Amino acid sequence: MKIEHLRILDGPNYWSIRRKKLIVLQLDLEELEQLPTNKIDGFYERLKALLPSLYSHRCSEGVAGGFFERVKEGTWMGHVIEHVALELQTLAGMDTGFGRTRATGRPGVYHVVFSYVEPRAGEYAARAAINIVSALQKGETYDLQKDIEALSEIYEADRFGPSTGSLVAEAVHRNIPYIRLNESALVQLGYGVHQKRIEATIAGTTSNIAVELAGDKEATKNILSQSAVPVPKGGVASDAEELRALLEDIGYPVVIKPLDGNQGKGATTNINNWEEALRAYEAARNYSPVVICERCISGYDYRALVINYKFVAAAKRRAASVTGNGIHTIQQLVDEVNKDPRRGNGHQNVMTRILVDNAVIKLLEKQGYALDTVLLQGTECWLKTTANLSTGGTATDVTDTVHPKNILLFNRIARVIGLDICGIDIMAKDLSRPLAEVNGAIIEVNAAPGFRMHLQPSYGVPRNVAAPVIDMLFPPGSPSAIPIIAITGTNGKTTTTRLVAHMCRQQGFTTGYTTTDGIYIQDLQVMDGDCSGPASARTVLMDPSVEMAVLECARGGILRAGLAFSECDVAIITNVAEDHLGLAGIETIGQLARVKSVVAESVKPEGYAILNADDDLVYAMKKDLSCNIALFSLREANSRIIEHCSRKGIAAIYESNYITILHGAKSIRIDEVSNIPLTFSGKAEFNIANVLAAVLAGYVQDFDMDAIRGALNSFIPSPELTPGRMNFFDFNEFTVMIDYAHNPHGLHALGKFIKAQNAVKNIGVIAGIGDRRDEDIVAVGKEAGQIFDEVIVRMDDFLRGRQSGEILELLNRGIKEVKEDLLVTYMPDEGEAVRLAISKAAPGTFVVVLVDKVEEAIQITAECKQREQAQLTAGASRTYL
Repeated sequence: MKIEHLRILDGPNYWSIRRKKLIVLQLDLEELEQLPTNKIDGFYERLKALLPSLYSHRCSEGVAGGFFERVKEGTWMGHVIEHVALELQTLAGMDTGFGRTRATGRPGVYHVVFSYVEPRAGEYAARAAINIVSALQKGETYDLQKDIEALSEIYEADRFGPSTGSLVAEAVHRNIPYIRLNESALVQLGYGVHQKRIEATIAGTTSNIAVELAGDKEATKNILSQSAVPVPKGGVASDAEELRALLEDIGYPVVIKPLDGNQGKGATTNINNWEEALRAYEAARNYSPVVICERCISGYDYRALVINYKFVAAAKRRAASVTGNGIHTIQQLVDEVNKDPRRGNGHQNVMTRILVDNAVIKLLEKQGYALDTVLLQGTECWLKTTANLSTGGTATDVTDTVHPKNILLFNRIARVIGLDICGIDIMAKDLSRPLAEVNGAIIEVNAAPGFRMHLQPSYGVPRNVAAPVIDMLFPPGSPSAIPIIAITGTNGKTTTTRLVAHMCRQQGFTTGYTTTDGIYIQDLQVMDGDCSGPASARTVLMDPSVEMAVLECARGGILRAGLAFSECDVAIITNVAEDHLGLAGIETIGQLARVKSVVAESVKPEGYAILNADDDLVYAMKKDLSCNIALFSLREANSRIIEHCSRKGIAAIYESNYITILHGAKSIRIDEVSNIPLTFSGKAEFNIANVLAAVLAGYVQDFDMDAIRGALNSFIPSPELTPGRMNFFDFNEFTVMIDYAHNPHGLHALGKFIKAQNAVKNIGVIAGIGDRRDEDIVAVGKEAGQIFDEVIVRMDDFLRGRQSGEILELLNRGIKEVKEDLLVTYMPDEGEAVRLAISKAAPGTFVVVLVDKVEEAIQITAECKQREQAQLTAGASRTYL
């Protein structure tokens, strides 16, 4: 077996709209194509012995054990790999279970698709599943536990921590989109101008001054003291002499901790003599050059959480400990505690396993114990000096018992420090009574407080403390996303995207849009090149100035990674024609239509899918949609339009030389085609279709009619506004047009326009694209033969796996089928081909250059025109080479 391709999808995709996180393997079974599971002796038994938990997989049988039945009866290895990859993730603590395996159309080659939780874990599971199945097929032993442990480590390293994870989950629950901005905890909630950012439990609204203040424990204590908040007596020390002086003033017992520490690191409590103080001082200096020394307050350790200056939760924390039974050693008691299924590594579970380290051994020595000590029945032994959950402590929810005066105090403390997400550490005998009555004190104030103790307390009621944070960032009724208009199809995508974006700007929106030419924010191009994939779309959605996103969505990006967004407000499907077939497992035009339909199926229920009613494949998409539908057609008598509008539907048609919107029985004429430059006075029929789609997008978004008309009238095709899309250069006696048409469908549509020019002679510069099928390259040649009187064949710089001679032969074959005596010249360099075509142009010639490098072709043509003008001015003969 070998992997031909491995793709990690993270958005609506060809395989599933709802399940966005998928691994897609293109897997060649090689010789195993001839060996289904029932033909491999002992395979079923070995698989069942190694992974008995696969019994829970129902498969197509629909009952537990269904997958094992399929293996017993005989199924192919791709199917087995799918299930093994899913089960590996489940055993490593990741809850996932969607998968499917489909033939590609090539013998022995399959698409193996399964869901993942974290991308690195999904990729690891894919490769491990292949190794497992290979070992089982050969009868070799396999260390399954090694893979499970590796997957667990990847999961723990890559996933959001419990605090960040809870905030993201709450956002998703409210249909607020998010983008993970780094590999850690920096997350964008919402899109564009409405976005907010969080990093763990610090929000973009959190004051930097407050965070800095909370990190300086001495400054925090001073401000709280000045505000009449009870704090323990103490001070800071940067050397042993200062520490001795502090201790003489404070007295024992004391707490020593780093001045700017967190999570209890380097902190030591209940210090009762100078020797202990010195050891604690050195431990604290591992984290900070300055330490804080405070009087030790008797009582319990509590944490109060205040969000948006309102108390939301409180927990009583206990440091890790064990209680003797007179039989087992301390180490054995720790091992027993760690067996609790609620405990895991790091933040995996409700509680964390207790790690026995040097700090534990030293604390045991201080209590007169060692790891092999057998404690008497009922004797409690402390293992950690701080009550942090990350070191094995426990938390008990006490939210409902906190005294109202304490709640007022906690709210006030958050405002005094200025933290809108604030964790307050309290030492007190009880929080059900006012702090002053129980001689309690505020120990610390924390920025970025951990939420786990409240979300998943060891004991007591879990509290959804993420909800008030999201309420603060996105108050009820406030938007989180921006309107997204997504555009796909075989041809016309870029022009339609540019026109729609122009319309959005006319309506007054700050608009970000992506095309095959680049990424644009308003009129500024922020990136050039083909930017029609999900990464480019995310760039627009991440921009904090963008109020409207218009995104060109090409098939390659959808297949490679899925869409960048979970849902859009409007989708436009221009058309579906044969192009890119035979690539990425898409062999038929029906499959290509399915790729394009992903965009339409991602429209919100209240949004609109705008479909080409003249295209059977596009029109057929409507049956699978749960959103509103608007149709467009170049034929006013289109029966599909008539039927749709009879049910009060919305449509746009080309009738009597007008662009007209139909809304049920109502008819709204937008403008005459002759007033719309993009249509070239109606000669560019394909651009009329693009206009119809764009007008519908504006209409269903409630754009002002004057803004729509204004956009149509002011959108003038040019090398600057629509590079590579019907760019005209009028020379003295002939015309050059530069266009990006690159497939038979696009060239056929362009051909109608070219013939309408009634030129004396048509010269075409064409190319075949190397990764297209033979028949597609031949078809380009046929179209060229029908359109042009002379052809110059150029080559792309990247031939995509073919030889230039092979491409030339296929193009020639198509040309000669149509016009045997057509003059064909081979000029492989694109720039030289452009110059040659211009030099061949006689008066009345129409030169059409189908380009790959748009900017270079435009520049060369502009230079030739300037040279001609200079030569005409000087009275010299014209030359272009």
